[in-house]
Amino acid sequence: MKKIVSVLLVLAVLSFSIFAQGGQETAYPTRNINLVVPYNAGGTTDLTARALANGMAASLGVQINITNTPGASGATGTMSVLNAPVDGYTLLGHGMLAFTTMPVTSNVTTKTYKDWDIWLATFSPNAICVSKDSPYNTIEDLVADIKARPGQITFGTGGVGSGGHFGTQVLSAIAGSEVKHTPYNGGSAAVTALLSKEIDVCPQLLAELKDLIISGDVKCLAVLAEDDIELAPGVVVPSILKSYPDAPYIPMGEVTGIMIPKGLDEASLQKLDAAFENAVKDQGFIDLCETKSFVINPMGRAESQAYLDSFASNACYILWDAEVAVNDPANFGFTR
Repeated sequence: MKKIVSVLLVLAVLSFSIFAQGGQETAYPTRNINLVVPYNAGGTTDLTARALANGMAASLGVQINITNTPGASGATGTMSVLNAPVDGYTLLGHGMLAFTTMPVTSNVTTKTYKDWDIWLATFSPNAICVSKDSPYNTIEDLVADIKARPGQITFGTGGVGSGGHFGTQVLSAIAGSEVKHTPYNGGSAAVTALLSKEIDVCPQLLAELKDLIISGDVKCLAVLAEDDIELAPGVVVPSILKSYPDAPYIPMGEVTGIMIPKGLDEASLQKLDAAFENAVKDQGFIDLCETKSFVINPMGRAESQAYLDSFASNACYILWDAEVAVNDPANFGFTR
């Protein structure tokens, strides 16, 4: 009799344990989620993260609060998420240019994008812009002058490793000649420098230059995208591939999404999968993308990893070739 009772007790404990585990999986999330953005409010990454958070929160049934944690080119906020418990309640919203190149541009982490589960949402290409009265009227005009005057054409960007810096390197590669890179403290400062004619070219993200292009205050010679982009009725910016079909690293620009360090249980990840799928269909998110001319290009976890295999390698080697990386990309498994 004692043996039967003991067996029944063991079965009861096991049943309770299984039920509790199942209940825990079913319950996630049971409290609000924190989404860290490693930049100040109002930028491309922040706006995208907030729009995704709203859509995901509606699906998950909890609030997703945004915490802006700027510093060290995004490293401060990223490390705060890496150091947090992997329980599904701390996510990261980031742009892939800085995120995927972090191991080669600093010594703060050896983790790469492969150590994260990632959902990609939007793409904003570089826009090669000049002042409205610039002598350059076509991208061919600019490339010809870069070739004719190596190292003299000034490209102003938001800083070393910024989206504009990548655009600068692409134009230099197309021309087969060096340009003069002038880094500023943020993209808005670079745009201001273009308007005041301190620089010849500003190759920042299209989202940062769209309104000025539409108003006619700057001329957009090309976007580093695969197709032309219509900004407004009668305002179409041409793809670089129209003039240079073999241009390297195209498309080039910022890809933005959300992520969490690997280690979260699959059941919870699938809930985030479903929430993300709903978020990119949310009208608020769609309206933001239309306003900012973000290309909506949602990718789930597996597709994001496959996409970043090429994207991250290109980004890391662009910085390595520009001699601004501190670590060899090959040390982290990146290949050309």
